[in-house]
Amino acid sequence: GRMWAYTVGFTVLPHVGGFLGWFLSRKEIPAWYEKLKKPSWCPPRRAFPVAWTVLYTGMGYASYLVWNDLGGCSSKAIVPLGLYGAQLALNWAWPPLFFGAHNLNLALVDILLLDGLATGTACSWYRINRLAALLLLPYLGWLAMATCLTIRIWKDNPEQKAAKSD
Repeated sequence: GRMWAYTVGFTVLPHVGGFLGWFLSRKEIPAWYEKLKKPSWCPPRRAFPVAWTVLYTGMGYASYLVWNDLGGCSSKAIVPLGLYGAQLALNWAWPPLFFGAHNLNLALVDILLLDGLATGTACSWYRINRLAALLLLPYLGWLAMATCLTIRIWKDNPEQKAAKSD
């Protein structure tokens, strides 16, 4: 019975920070984000919560698979789950940096580091559980798009690069 609780806990965990980041910066989206210059290929706003719900669920369940295959919080789990935790922290930090602080410079640094850690996570998981690594592929694809979008917004909105001053 306890494995069910672990499965749910690991699967829900990424949603917690994602929801918190959205909640803290939700007022800035219509007020600030809508006014930014964005490329024509920018996904519509309503696509983001749907995408993140699917992506967080997949990565959360994948983290459970890796944790379970490594026998819980063992010494073998330090690197693969440490990479996961670090990339999750950067993932959660992006919305407050971008939407909350309006800091395009830090948001860009954050997402570039996130790309590296998320890729490292997938690579480290591949040797442990292929399904877990494959479950990260949609996330890596979305991150690639989000990184390109962040770069374009950073480039096309030079007056917004520094943090808000109010």
